[in-house]
Amino acid sequence: MGDMTNSDFYSKNQRNEANHAGEFGCTLQELRSLMELRGTEAVVKIKETYGETEGLCRHLKTSPTEGLAGTAADLEKRKLIFGKNFIPPKKPKTFLQLVWEALQDVTLIILEIAAIISLGLSFYQPPGEGNEGCGTATGGAEDEGEAEAGWIEGAAILLSVICVVLVTAFNDWSKEKQFRGLQSRIEQEQKFTVVRGGQVIQIPVAEIVVGDIAQVKYGDLLPADGIFIQGNDLKIDESSLTGESDQVRKSVDKDPMLLSGTHVMEGSGRMLVTAVGVNSQTGIIFTLLGAGGEEEEKKDKKGKMQDGNMENSQNKAKQQDGAAAMEMQPLKSAEGGEGDDKDKKKSNMHKKEKSVLQGKLTKLAVQIGKAGLVMSAITVIILVLYFAIDTFVVNKKQWLPECTPVYVQYFVKFFIIGVTVLVVAVPEGLPLAVTISLAYSVKKMMKDNNLVRHLDACETMGNATAICSDKTGTLTTNRMTVVQAYVGDVHYKEIPDPDSVPAKTLDLLVNAIAINSAYTTKILPPEKEGGLPRQVGNKTECGLLGFVLDLKQDYEPVRNLIPEEKLYKVYTFNSVRKSMSTVIKMPDGSFRMYSKGASEIVLKKCSRILNAAGEPRIFRPRDRDEMVKKVIEPMACDGLRTICVAFRDFSSSPEPDWDNENDILSDLTCICVVGIEDPVRPEVPEAIRKCQRAGITVRMVTGDNINTARAIAIKCGIIHPGEDFLCLEGKEFNRRIRNEKGEIEQERIDKIWPKLRVLARSSPTDKHTLVKGIIDSTQVEQRQVVAVTGDGTNDGPALKKADVGFAMGIAGTDVAKEASDIILTDDNFSSIVKAVMWGRNVYDSISKFLQFQLTVNIVAVIVAFTGACITQDSPLKAVQMLWVNLIMDTFASLALATEPPTEALLLRKPYGRNKPLISRTMMKNILGHAVYQLTLIFTLLFVGEKMFKIDSGRNAPLHSPPSEHYTIIFNTFVMMQLFNEINARKIHGERNVFDGIFRNPIFCTIVLGTFAIQIVIVQFGGKPFSCSPLQLDQWMWCVFIGLGELVWGQVIATIPTSRLKFLKEAGRLTEKEEVPEEELNEDVEEIDHAERELRRGQILWFRGLNRIQTQIEVVNTFKSGTSFQGALRRQSSVTSQTQDVTNISSPSHVSLSNALSSPTSTSAAAAGHPRREGIP
Repeated sequence: MGDMTNSDFYSKNQRNEANHAGEFGCTLQELRSLMELRGTEAVVKIKETYGETEGLCRHLKTSPTEGLAGTAADLEKRKLIFGKNFIPPKKPKTFLQLVWEALQDVTLIILEIAAIISLGLSFYQPPGEGNEGCGTATGGAEDEGEAEAGWIEGAAILLSVICVVLVTAFNDWSKEKQFRGLQSRIEQEQKFTVVRGGQVIQIPVAEIVVGDIAQVKYGDLLPADGIFIQGNDLKIDESSLTGESDQVRKSVDKDPMLLSGTHVMEGSGRMLVTAVGVNSQTGIIFTLLGAGGEEEEKKDKKGKMQDGNMENSQNKAKQQDGAAAMEMQPLKSAEGGEGDDKDKKKSNMHKKEKSVLQGKLTKLAVQIGKAGLVMSAITVIILVLYFAIDTFVVNKKQWLPECTPVYVQYFVKFFIIGVTVLVVAVPEGLPLAVTISLAYSVKKMMKDNNLVRHLDACETMGNATAICSDKTGTLTTNRMTVVQAYVGDVHYKEIPDPDSVPAKTLDLLVNAIAINSAYTTKILPPEKEGGLPRQVGNKTECGLLGFVLDLKQDYEPVRNLIPEEKLYKVYTFNSVRKSMSTVIKMPDGSFRMYSKGASEIVLKKCSRILNAAGEPRIFRPRDRDEMVKKVIEPMACDGLRTICVAFRDFSSSPEPDWDNENDILSDLTCICVVGIEDPVRPEVPEAIRKCQRAGITVRMVTGDNINTARAIAIKCGIIHPGEDFLCLEGKEFNRRIRNEKGEIEQERIDKIWPKLRVLARSSPTDKHTLVKGIIDSTQVEQRQVVAVTGDGTNDGPALKKADVGFAMGIAGTDVAKEASDIILTDDNFSSIVKAVMWGRNVYDSISKFLQFQLTVNIVAVIVAFTGACITQDSPLKAVQMLWVNLIMDTFASLALATEPPTEALLLRKPYGRNKPLISRTMMKNILGHAVYQLTLIFTLLFVGEKMFKIDSGRNAPLHSPPSEHYTIIFNTFVMMQLFNEINARKIHGERNVFDGIFRNPIFCTIVLGTFAIQIVIVQFGGKPFSCSPLQLDQWMWCVFIGLGELVWGQVIATIPTSRLKFLKEAGRLTEKEEVPEEELNEDVEEIDHAERELRRGQILWFRGLNRIQTQIEVVNTFKSGTSFQGALRRQSSVTSQTQDVTNISSPSHVSLSNALSSPTSTSAAAAGHPRREGIP
């Protein structure tokens, strides 16, 4: 684990403990062993050793209510003895390691070997001057100096290989550094609430020390281990540590152990921090992983060369959400307790499938690589055969022993030419271009308030076809204010005057709101003069507290009178209850419960209501229906969220059974109903219009009532009156998508989702079902790419399932951030539009680069190949090829991948998964420019010497000096590439290729820089670069031919693409390849917690029935000896229902049914999951 192994960490701490043992009543070792206990064992141990949690607080010199004093000296001492809350990260790869990794590239290795052989042979002088008899071997190279210079080519090749390696390594290194920066930024941003000196403050997670009293609430990711000392209804999801998906209920007397890295799913409370950093449970696991991780990496390395670095850094950025979550992902991989799959899963840590772009690129690179390999092989074979036939058959030479080295040198030269063809053919700049483009976008997106946690999410966003957005806080400002109220039989359209409300009602109302809301929710004075008061905590509760202040009352005195410790019982809000209730003990011993929640839910439980005099009167169902019509619906149609506040009194004897929630939460008395407004953010309607213009459907998924949701959706422009669309409530949605047995059917979802715009009163499971339904739909020809925004813990499953999950940076809980790909640092919907723009830009940048790269590849390969076959020597030498390769790959990828996005990107529809990377227009450009370049190069090659009146460079013997002829060819070639780079800036057939060129300084710098270096190479490159200096007029011609590229570009743009039907597109993903094999298996395992919970019982029940049924059928079948197929048929139809949920328990029945070719059963099995082609 970084630089501290377990042992030296201990020895260091043991020394510290010896010094300080007297100061605190417990040692690090004791606390560590205490935290390893669970449940009742732990309670017993605390009682025995410290005599209650208060005792432990005394030992740790802290107060359960006041917290630590917070003096610097005390905090330092605690950090010294118990450690810091920081897990040292894995050491980053050193520059040398990255160099070593870059060297592993196969083509480079082949080149290195060839260069070394060539070097060795050039130093080897054959004995005796028997060379004369070796035929064409040494034609005219009898210059002493020239023969000596044979080593230069080999050395130059090695040098250029080193160049390529250093550039690659440097890129990876800077990328790694960027990620580290990103990581530390995310870490600094994560704060946690602790009590110090009686004040509730927020401190960075790394500052937490042992002895701190931390406040935990719904949605937190715990940053350290601790003991629960007070709170209500706390439920924790410990799956990241134990793999058990059940939520664990924590209580002071049964199970007080809270562990770092686990998620709070419900409730709130306080904990005493007992272990931080390397000594917390997460830290201990990391310390073990640190030891095991090194060896594993060595194993992995061989497998993933090219993308390795990108992936490692992605994984690092992946789980970056808490300082304690330094690299949480190894914990996550054991989710569901499949420890053995850890290795398998690690390699698939990428989210769901390979991103669209990576899939297409990998496929394209492989195709190009194969073609290059074939070409280079043919080149070598032709050269060798030609030489052999010419020397031994035509000139009838004998193979003499002393000639062997000379011949071998020839063969090595041929081999080098072959390898150079290969080097130029393989676009190793592709991974580089992708990385640069993504890294650049990620950096720039930070400025646009998008914190990208997974690199590929950025590019997936460009393909998004649907966005499912939350309402509260994303589309709206999340500043809740009460604007209407129904109190004492009167519906007030604005805040009522306090005097007009009966005193009794007012008093009840203030108490109900002040006590029955999280005590962490407050309204603070504005930061700036004249600003709005700051709302801290749950925004709906803030709205209600604001209502109390608007009624000229104050909630603080009430809270001081009844502090949080005195609350008798709290039913916290969760997505099932949709209400919150708090019970207090009255002075006379009786109990009073205050409730608040969604009005249609709480009113159903009310049997009385306070009238104009503040006295309760009977409230019958028909009164309720009337109230819904007269009060709640009108409020909702104004886009207000309606909340009902109610109370109930209980007698002290017998004490009610608090666990029987249904009885407790009934027979309430309604105090009032308020309408809370959350205004739409001013920039949202425009952003949504942009999305719709860009071909992205925006859907709103909210927990609000349907009328409110519809009103807000109209304000935002998600729906326009008079259009054909659906607004459904969660219940209705579920009714429509489930069959009689209550299972979800994809066909039913397909009928609904294309028109669905608003889903109201939805549970987290509905959100997840909708996202999954849209993604799995096969109804439209393109697979939908869905983005989801979420802020609550309950949005986790949907965020994980979506192609891109956006979490809210301000309002979002840690759990949501953990599940997301991009964090919106300003919680604003319009930032999502920016993400779409950047995503599309990445895609376009890669296409620009490809268009440029492939032109170069085609030309270089054909020139080398035909040149070699006709003149026995490639017109472009190995070193020149490497230089061309360097400008083509590295520099061009930098220049073209950093183009800034323009608004024009939002005017087209998304590309979708099966749109090819290289469109017809691009293919037209590639082939068009290739034709121009080849024509000119071959003209120069065969008649160039006559045009320029110089010596021909063709058929030159081994080691002959570089000719002007071939230098002109090389120079012209590079000039054409440079000007074609400008053409490549546009891929949709635009005319003006210079449009916006000065907005991209990197591009200009690189083009001019390359030009300058080219001058140096030609004029002073000499032997290593096989160049001889050119005159000014020759230079002018080279540049002039290059400029012709721009003119030719205009000619190509004039040809309509529609005429060129014969052009093939390349680099498309077909449906079949979309999901590789491993992912199929993963897909089967990927059931989200929410679903798993809901259906665990159901599945077991089905399986049981299913097995019994099959057995009965089989027995009967064997008795009667008839329809064995019938039994199978029934079996597989049952499977198709449970299939979506179970890990297809045993595939045997499917294969059997295939063997018996029963058409029904296979179709039934396949219907279970339309995208799962893995089922035979």
